[in-house]
Amino acid sequence: MNKLAVNKILKELVEKYGTPLLVMDLEVIKENYKRLIRNVNNCKVYYAVKANSHIEIVKTLNELGSHFDVASKGEIEKLLSLGVSPEKMSFGNTIKKSSDIKFAFENGIKMFAVDSEMEIEKIAFNAPGSDIYVRISTNGMENDADWPLTRKFGTSVDHAIQLVKYAHDLGLNPIGVSFHVGSQNYNPNNWRVAIREVSVVFEEARRLGIEMKVVNTGGGMPIKYSKNIPTVEEIAEVINQSIKDYLGEDITVIVEPGRSMVGNAGALVSGVILKSKKGEENWLYTDAGVFHGLTETIQNIRYEMSVIGKENENKQKFVLAGPTCDSVDVMYYDAELPESTTIDDLIVFYNTGAYTTEYGTNFNGIPSPKVIFENGLLVEKPEEYIFEKISKEQYMI
Repeated sequence: MNKLAVNKILKELVEKYGTPLLVMDLEVIKENYKRLIRNVNNCKVYYAVKANSHIEIVKTLNELGSHFDVASKGEIEKLLSLGVSPEKMSFGNTIKKSSDIKFAFENGIKMFAVDSEMEIEKIAFNAPGSDIYVRISTNGMENDADWPLTRKFGTSVDHAIQLVKYAHDLGLNPIGVSFHVGSQNYNPNNWRVAIREVSVVFEEARRLGIEMKVVNTGGGMPIKYSKNIPTVEEIAEVINQSIKDYLGEDITVIVEPGRSMVGNAGALVSGVILKSKKGEENWLYTDAGVFHGLTETIQNIRYEMSVIGKENENKQKFVLAGPTCDSVDVMYYDAELPESTTIDDLIVFYNTGAYTTEYGTNFNGIPSPKVIFENGLLVEKPEEYIFEKISKEQYMI
């Protein structure tokens, strides 16, 4: 990405729409989808709606043929209103209200995730005969992911085998096993380890007369923030080889990209509203903060940043904080920004298409960032392409 060229256009957009402003690019999302389909064998993409549920993203992915991983009644209602077929939805949250299971089933959703006996019982009662897949935990990968997900979600391999049998006994249809290696996982071999554990569940289920053919590999594919990352192609190669080694032919592989589908398709622009000095610390306050689009900064996400028009200046450390009356509203205590950064400057946070506006609130009566789409702006294209593309497909939702 040519950041100087992109920043020039972002400044023009801010002049029109104000800040804070999240600029999204559907062309990037389209390419991310196609890249998964090209590289993961026998793949079905179930987009994790929670990452960014904007209607334009849902509509675009639906037109491409994507399926959807939904986590609540609200997400289901939203997708149904946009014409998404219920057959293309999987209720992937393992913590569901009974009434939501019933709602999903009555509206045509027949695929549910489980990791406990009670969840199976709720589904058997409210969605009889449905397909289920059991989620296993992925212990031992904690150091390779920014967000390990092993404690709250999933269960052991031995327990998963018991759950498959229990679901079958209650009249449900166990179709496979799911896992999640942790959000932002940097080690492709972790997918191999997880698939090997899946194969144990498959084998034991087969002994019980239950044939399963679906492996749900969840999310976890990283996008570029501050660390080097493996490519989609590298992770896909591990998945493909592991499926072949441990499970054989005729296996459907589900991937559930969220961050890796939309994260690099967004840039958030926030204006500086105050500069101050507290003791030895230099503070900058912006109109987007922890409660207004930048929640993940307090969970160790290090967004790449620049200040428009000051990209080549020497940098110094600032404490970077949001606009609210809450002391939690501090993004970074060591943000490296141009020395002259001051009021009315525009700070760009790159790769902010996921888990930004979805986390946004109206805390203190302050609105979350507006969202616009500038398709073609963030794709990896020459500068000339950006200027040719700009303003041709611009709209705000």
